[in-house]
Amino acid sequence: MLNIVIFGAPGSGKGTQSDKIIAEYGVEHISTGDVLRAEINCNTELGKTAAAYINEGKLVPDSLIIDILASTLDAKGKDIKGVIFDGFPRTIAQAEALNNMLAERGQEVSTVIGLEVNDEELIKRIIARGKTSGRADDNEETAKKRLDTYYSQTMPLKDFYIKEGKYAKIDGVGSIDDIYSNIKAAIDAVK
Repeated sequence: MLNIVIFGAPGSGKGTQSDKIIAEYGVEHISTGDVLRAEINCNTELGKTAAAYINEGKLVPDSLIIDILASTLDAKGKDIKGVIFDGFPRTIAQAEALNNMLAERGQEVSTVIGLEVNDEELIKRIIARGKTSGRADDNEETAKKRLDTYYSQTMPLKDFYIKEGKYAKIDGVGSIDDIYSNIKAAIDAVK
């Protein structure tokens, strides 16, 4: 099974490239945010627990996120070709929990696609996205805050995955097709 983690700062092109990976390899897309909202909307036990944290203004604990991801993965069945994890993990603790959850199913993370883009380009992309998407949080001030959070909390994952031999560094600047060509080579190397 092909289990891919797509990794990169806000604006690095994770969504665009995820769509291309899904189309090419037929893997399932698991977005933590989407899964969490679906559990809450369906009023599942896990969703009710998550909603209680959110309603109190608290972060949903890693253990609960992992339980929700495990439930989502199990619901997809054993016949899927693999999964692309989008928006998860964001911390080393989450990466360790993901490894354990997959190991319990006889699986592992196949590769981590690390989209690397300089800050100036990231901010430019986020602002441009805000103009077309209408997302209020896609502005320069919020972009800088999101990048600060990314560097302090999520960036340590790069070293974690390098040590595991899973990190594939991808230059995220250039044409979408050129970037994808490098992603495809990285995925094909572990298939």
